[in-house]
Amino acid sequence: MTIDLRAARFGGQEELDRIIAKQPPKMAKLTRKVLAKMRARLPGATELVYDKKRSLVIGFCPDDRASHVINSIATYSQWINLYFFEGDNLPDPDGLLQGSGAAVRHIRITDAADLDRPAVKALMAAARAAADPPLDTKSRRRVIIRQSL
Repeated sequence: MTIDLRAARFGGQEELDRIIAKQPPKMAKLTRKVLAKMRARLPGATELVYDKKRSLVIGFCPDDRASHVINSIATYSQWINLYFFEGDNLPDPDGLLQGSGAAVRHIRITDAADLDRPAVKALMAAARAAADPPLDTKSRRRVIIRQSL
């Protein structure tokens, strides 16, 4: 059963913790580590959470509109994809971005240290700089559960 909670649940960190805990231990651990790094790089972001049948998706946005997403992560059985929504316009001299969609590109993350690679940091910084509206780093982080199974 899918419940649409459209911005009705602010402060959903406890629910997010419960959702992450449902994953296999290896993926739960990776998700927590990746999430910590994402939060450090995108301070003040609103996290929109979608607990889907085959993956957990967390979008990092300057507000509560999914269309304003800067980056998102999606967990799968063995890895996490880091998504860039301006991927077709971002400088990618190392050719890290995968995908051929009109705008969305991704990088496969199998270890949280992948996020520390200089080229990944540069891509994330470029995505943040391109955000419209811009991210207010002084805002308080919010977790909004949009869909939970």
